[in-house]
Amino acid sequence: MPARATRPVGTVTRGTTNPNRLRRMDRWIAATHGAELRRAADPVAVDLGYGAAPWTAVELLHRLRDAAPRTRVVGVEIDPARVAAAEPYAREGLVFRHGGFEIPLPQRPSLIRAANVLRQYDETEVAAVWERLCARLAPATAHSRGGLLVEGTCDEIGRRHVWVALGPEGPRTVTLAARLGSLGQPSDLAERLPKALIHRNVPGEPVHAFLRDFDRAWAAAAPYASYGARQRWMRAVRDLTADWPVTDGPARWRQGEVTVHWAALAPRG
Repeated sequence: MPARATRPVGTVTRGTTNPNRLRRMDRWIAATHGAELRRAADPVAVDLGYGAAPWTAVELLHRLRDAAPRTRVVGVEIDPARVAAAEPYAREGLVFRHGGFEIPLPQRPSLIRAANVLRQYDETEVAAVWERLCARLAPATAHSRGGLLVEGTCDEIGRRHVWVALGPEGPRTVTLAARLGSLGQPSDLAERLPKALIHRNVPGEPVHAFLRDFDRAWAAAAPYASYGARQRWMRAVRDLTADWPVTDGPARWRQGEVTVHWAALAPRG
């Protein structure tokens, strides 16, 4: 008797997508996780909830292969009509599968990217989704930290983006990334905080204090604006390092990014 098909876990998203929307996240993944992908025996990356069009999965394949040429990408969507619509874009190294948070693959992937997927969920549901997805990642070994889950939110054209990076053990870091020429102040990124943090941007919560301090550092760095928004951002981030556990350095700051330990911004209680 044939086995009954497992029903995908999750709900259908709005499916909004645009070319290059996730370029900042992809660029960060390639830079920070590329070595792990190169070391993996069979590096598989999942674009979870790619949406109504497969542009983000196609772009993820190209960007990861620049860093790790053996990487394969699997686009996973809970809406079967979207999977069918994506099939013509399948190619060597890129396939599409019907599924959800269960990640319907025989192997544990080296990367799961879930961008703008949890936005519609309740904050109380996030921890369980993270736990389920982290359990599907490639495990850590003596020579590897294991797979990486990158979950976050961005605006419609990818100018502002905030994501959490998690390993098999749980949350590691939070990254804020922006097109600096269109940024008024760092707290403009608050509306793109992932679901785990967006409702915590209130007095008394660490993420609120971080954005407050970032705005103050940005204001103090105003004289550097004459050299461009990038120099102002880099100066502001450098000042932040006095009080916040920033994990990256000038090479990433120059890209309009800053990464902080998750524990420093995690919700209280």
